Amino acid sequence: MSEWTRKTIAQCAADEPYSTQIGPFGKALTPQEYTSSGVPLLRGVNVNSGRFYDDGFVFISEETADRLSKFESFPGDVLLVHKGTLGQIGLMPKNRKFDRYIMGNSMLRVKCDPEKLLPEYLYYWLSSSEGQHYLFSRVSQVGVPQIQQPLTTLRQASLPVPPLYEQKAITNILGSLDDKIELNRQMNETLEAMARAIFKDWFIDFGPTRAKMAGRPPYLPGQVWSLFPDTIDEETGLPQGWNVGNILEFADLLSGGTPKTSEPSYWDGDIDWVSAKDVKNANGSFLLETEKKITQTGIDKSSTKLLPPKTTIITARGTVGEHRILGRPMTMNQTNYGLKAKDHFGDYFIYFMLKNLIEELRQQSYGTIFDTITTKTFLNTTCTKPSKMMVQKFEDQVVPFMDTVLCNQVISSTLAELRDRLLPRLMSGEIRVKEAEKMVEEVM
Repeated sequence: MSEWTRKTIAQCAADEPYSTQIGPFGKALTPQEYTSSGVPLLRGVNVNSGRFYDDGFVFISEETADRLSKFESFPGDVLLVHKGTLGQIGLMPKNRKFDRYIMGNSMLRVKCDPEKLLPEYLYYWLSSSEGQHYLFSRVSQVGVPQIQQPLTTLRQASLPVPPLYEQKAITNILGSLDDKIELNRQMNETLEAMARAIFKDWFIDFGPTRAKMAGRPPYLPGQVWSLFPDTIDEETGLPQGWNVGNILEFADLLSGGTPKTSEPSYWDGDIDWVSAKDVKNANGSFLLETEKKITQTGIDKSSTKLLPPKTTIITARGTVGEHRILGRPMTMNQTNYGLKAKDHFGDYFIYFMLKNLIEELRQQSYGTIFDTITTKTFLNTTCTKPSKMMVQKFEDQVVPFMDTVLCNQVISSTLAELRDRLLPRLMSGEIRVKEAEKMVEEVM
């Protein structure tokens, strides 16, 4: 600890022009200069929880980018959002889709002096409770939330700076946890895509029936292949003998409630209580944690009910259409609906069917967010109605994929909790690197 010092970001920034920089503002860049292709403009949507999202861009021309060259971001830059979705921190990666990126007007960036401060260390400090408290203590709530005097605030931020070798050791520990979390996320993305591809092939595109009609060889086990009709009905466009129904023929629609907020005995228990915000902010397809919790008395004295695991939850108001699968028993409030598979219909079949229906509703709304979901919404939707045997075979195919997704999410949640516990203690020197390494080894 004797080698640790406290320095400002300005003291640790690279000794070059624009090493700490705010994005263009005012007339420097206007929406009229946006183009459909060209050089991507970095915005708040491109950094979140340390990840860099290399999509969802608006673009500017090469000529405009040349004019705004001092706002260009390079690999190793630490990126912050100072307006709108505050607190988002990220690192510009080495491997990226485009050759050039220009900061938007909501962005800040730091180029670190590599002999003083590692960008990964600065990223973790800004993500820590100390760094976040510093940033949020300087936020103006008038109008759009924003950091007051953002560039000055950034430059004056004071952080503990250990020697470079210790910075490296700290970031290696935290980075190993983040790397495993990211690996699990990518694996889950692949596994769910595989499960969804099976759903789409069987129940949307009718791939096996079309393959039979084209005389192609079977690509499914014999028992499954034989369940698919040999032809498509010309009138319905469905496999011969199949019908359409609505999702409530396969699932029970469940509603939630809110215990009386003025009664302390109903709250701060150990039973998760799902809000629309929880559904929207969940990290993955399964919901594992909620912001608020209630007691058994809160359940008994309100209209909310304990829902079983693998119930699919969908937000009905606010940010409508967000959906997750419950990873464990939970309750929910009235801004959500739950869908639980009826006897002999599968929970994952319901999840993927709902996902497909939401996409259809959004397409009918021309890409906009529909205002609300009611019971009538579910009754008015139509979907393919396969046999119970067909649904069971589908579940047999996808349960190994989706149960692995759940397992990976639980592991990642444990790793994230450990990272968040270690982060402030490592940054303050409260815990030594060797001790932290042992704690990581126990869970990896």
